[in-house]
Amino acid sequence: MRSAITISLVEEARGGPFVYWDGLEDGCRRAAAAGFDAVELFVPSADAINPGELRRLLAEHQLQLAAVGTGAGWVKHRLTLTDPDPAQRDKACDFVRNIIDFASQFNAPAIIGSMQGRHTPGSEDATLETLQQALDELGAHAAQYHVSLLYEPLNRYETNLVNTLAAGVKLIAPLGGRVKLLADLFHMNIEEVDIAESLLAAAEHIGHIHFVDSNRRAAGFGHIDFAPIADVLRRIQYDGYLCAEALPLPDADLAARQTIAQIHSLFP
Repeated sequence: MRSAITISLVEEARGGPFVYWDGLEDGCRRAAAAGFDAVELFVPSADAINPGELRRLLAEHQLQLAAVGTGAGWVKHRLTLTDPDPAQRDKACDFVRNIIDFASQFNAPAIIGSMQGRHTPGSEDATLETLQQALDELGAHAAQYHVSLLYEPLNRYETNLVNTLAAGVKLIAPLGGRVKLLADLFHMNIEEVDIAESLLAAAEHIGHIHFVDSNRRAAGFGHIDFAPIADVLRRIQYDGYLCAEALPLPDADLAARQTIAQIHSLFP
């Protein structure tokens, strides 16, 4: 099972669920030292990182790029794909397209999470239709590079659009396989009746997993039972990344080591 860990370069998000916060070089060095296969980046914009520098660091530390998050589009720039203003929606799509262009140089997908936005009372169906259309267009943009777009259902406190994997499947299934689901175990712990069964039901659509515990700390530092989840992942022959999108508690290095220990325990 391939492992990944998060590096945030977005100062406005400091305090959020990312393990490494002290720059790209520091994050890559520490990720490699902890034994991870890849890093997932949370970037302010597509032009925030020099591709040549990232390529050098990945090669130096024998890492891959697992994915690139677009959440700064919301956190930093207040853009969503479902904004009532068409001009703002266009800006949001441009932001994501640029991330896709950047990530594709490393054969990595972009992630749509907080940029999905929310619906206002009475607009749920129309907002979901707008989101689906945006995902379709952005998924087609990613497909030209032979990579998928990742869409992440979030818990009810972060969006009122799509909260479960089943709802996510309903949204993306008509899009021809260009958009995959990101299954985040923290959100699933809040919204799903049975995490393992939900993963099994959505198996063909899952492209990435945020491997984290119930309290957003590293896997094993909360109360999720990971054994049935691991059983399902073996059963469906999941071959994507298990990525630590976790709070750096009690500190970043301990969170990293705990994640790797849990992965090795579950997938010896």
